[in-house]
Amino acid sequence: MPPTIERVQTGVRLEKRLLKVLKAVADLHDISLGDLLEGIVLHAFEGKVPFDEPSLAKIAELRGIFGLGLTAADSHRLVEDDLS
Repeated sequence: MPPTIERVQTGVRLEKRLLKVLKAVADLHDISLGDLLEGIVLHAFEGKVPFDEPSLAKIAELRGIFGLGLTAADSHRLVEDDLS
């Protein structure tokens, strides 16, 4: 039997192109954005890679489509545009 959980609504702000890629990946896997984010975080907490090679290839394609050039090296260094 799957674990029973309680979900809460949150007002998280994300970079626009990153969100577009995340939504497309969730759609590709036929899951909600929340389920995708939970899965990514749970994998990260255990030091595991959340995506297999075919998924990573598709994500690379989606990054190009949506112009997402940010990498892990950019995390914690992003600066918001004053218009945001």
